[in-house]
Amino acid sequence: MVLAQGMAMMMWLLPVILGVATLLSCSGESAQVKTEESRGAESGMAPIEFAPPSWETIPGSQLGEQIRLGYQIVANTQEYASSYVGNRLNCTNCHLDAGLNPNAASFVGLAAVYPEYRTRNARVNTLADRINECMERSLNGRAFPPDSSKLQAVVAYITWLSRGVPSGATISWRGLQRIDSRRPLNAENGKNVFAGKCAFCHGTDGQGTMAAPPVWGPQSYTIGAGMARVTVAAAFIKSNMPRSWGWSLSDDDAYDVAAYINAQPRPDYPGKVRDWPKGGKPADSPY
Repeated sequence: MVLAQGMAMMMWLLPVILGVATLLSCSGESAQVKTEESRGAESGMAPIEFAPPSWETIPGSQLGEQIRLGYQIVANTQEYASSYVGNRLNCTNCHLDAGLNPNAASFVGLAAVYPEYRTRNARVNTLADRINECMERSLNGRAFPPDSSKLQAVVAYITWLSRGVPSGATISWRGLQRIDSRRPLNAENGKNVFAGKCAFCHGTDGQGTMAAPPVWGPQSYTIGAGMARVTVAAAFIKSNMPRSWGWSLSDDDAYDVAAYINAQPRPDYPGKVRDWPKGGKPADSPY
């Protein structure tokens, strides 16, 4: 239940206007560096509204083609970036609706927060770095080369979705809305909730169906993925699952399901030995 299939081809004729300078800005060479801790508060700006650009603004140019390709890679990763993926997931399984859902780690405005210092690798990350982390950790695959047209396309798509969002703006929908459990985790209750609410789409064995992706096992996300943390998975479940019925589970049930799912076998992530080299590892990290 942690993940869900995204929108397929309904936005194939996406449309965008975006200057090349805006696309290049996400490389972070001259932009102000932000940190995970300070984002959204460093400038004192008032929060902005969630307002993705209109599809009709994609230009009929090479940049427009990049943006369209970026959308397809996010929505149909298995088809458009198959050689870089090591499991059966698509980007849109976590970033629902191809990054357009404000309750599911939306891409809207994301380019405005990069470059950003992240404690997990203790360095300043560009947007391209962050995309490649997802490829390796969540999709159990390999990073796009720096000059890859596919990487540039995903950067173009996210940068377009961030159109009009100024650097340093308070992006209230960034990431997931965290929740708290009022009692100790109960994986046995999570197993029961999964059977009643999640198994129909994700399979009784968690290996996925035609309706939804695997949530554990060799074809799911690695232990190095953000979703492998119970707090992250619980927040995603609470606001999005069952699909189209988000906010229907209690916080405690969402936590229990997350605990049950993340207690199941999943791929290792060898690069985990380099994580949080300067400290700051979250308490719910699975390693």
